[in-house]
Amino acid sequence: MTQRVLYEAVDFPIFQNRMYDTVEAAHACPRGQIRIVEDQKTGLVYNAAFDPDLMVYDAAYQNEQGNSVPFRAHLNWAADLVRATMGDRLIEVGCGKGTFLEMLAERGADITGFDPTYEGDDPRIEKLYFGPDVGMNGDGLVLRHVLEHIQNPVDFLMQLAEANGGQGLIYIEVPCLDWICDNRAWFDLFYEHVNYFRLDDFYKIFSRVVEAGNCFGGQYLYVVADLATLKKPVYDDENTVSFPDDFTDSLTAANSSDQDVVWGGASKGLIFSMLRARAGRPVAGVIDINPAKQGKFLAGTGLRVSAPNELLPNLSPEARILVMNPNYTKEIKEMSGNAFTYVEVGK
Repeated sequence: MTQRVLYEAVDFPIFQNRMYDTVEAAHACPRGQIRIVEDQKTGLVYNAAFDPDLMVYDAAYQNEQGNSVPFRAHLNWAADLVRATMGDRLIEVGCGKGTFLEMLAERGADITGFDPTYEGDDPRIEKLYFGPDVGMNGDGLVLRHVLEHIQNPVDFLMQLAEANGGQGLIYIEVPCLDWICDNRAWFDLFYEHVNYFRLDDFYKIFSRVVEAGNCFGGQYLYVVADLATLKKPVYDDENTVSFPDDFTDSLTAANSSDQDVVWGGASKGLIFSMLRARAGRPVAGVIDINPAKQGKFLAGTGLRVSAPNELLPNLSPEARILVMNPNYTKEIKEMSGNAFTYVEVGK
């Protein structure tokens, strides 16, 4: 199979959101390789070096974003869209801790969630994978930030369609590859994300798309599509991926400082901190508002995640806060008293 290599990197932590109790454990985290390619049969983009056998999720994996007001606003927008475009009987595949499921239920949806890693006691959530053997189908399926983690995503979608009786709509939300390229967001390429999608990909995967576009400041793609119209995508040599030659130039930018503090101890913050350290420009600390991350250590880097009120009082007025996601800039400035220089990474 012919592939065009777009980007390569080595020795990445396989989990960006798995937290560690000690520096030593963080440094000893399992690692994998990155080889992002454009498949010249399907046109899809993925990590050809990905090994699914490495991916074992457990309770130490922390990816809850609902603590943030801007992200909560995005979830409300997505929940309203799902309710406006899909039926009442819904199934959420990979529902995580159930935050979005609860929001849909509050809007009147009759919803069941499926996630084998779920640890709560909500009777609407099954600790299983959704498949034909569960004997259930819905008017629509919800697949938020799952498809980027699944090797062979079209085969996976076809399995979901079969499990749902070959019918119904599906809401898909994934990161946007075009946004990553346009913003030179090298900190948005992770081992966990085996796939990277463009909006056009979904028009090649579904014959009938009900609604689609960008959301969350352009960082995500969303699509509402008809599961009955799934098809194998075909490479289009007139619509190839435009991957920038200067993608990682900002890694060695002269304006970085040893007083830089990363705000955001999730995937972006970890990859940013790790590659900055490899480039000889380490950051001074990491802040995150998620209590489950605070006091823990980031994979690979061993950097300790601090609460805002723990780290901010000790910062010099000359310190720079590196905002890992510009959607949160206003909230971060308010939480830190607008007392520092703020740099929106990737803009």
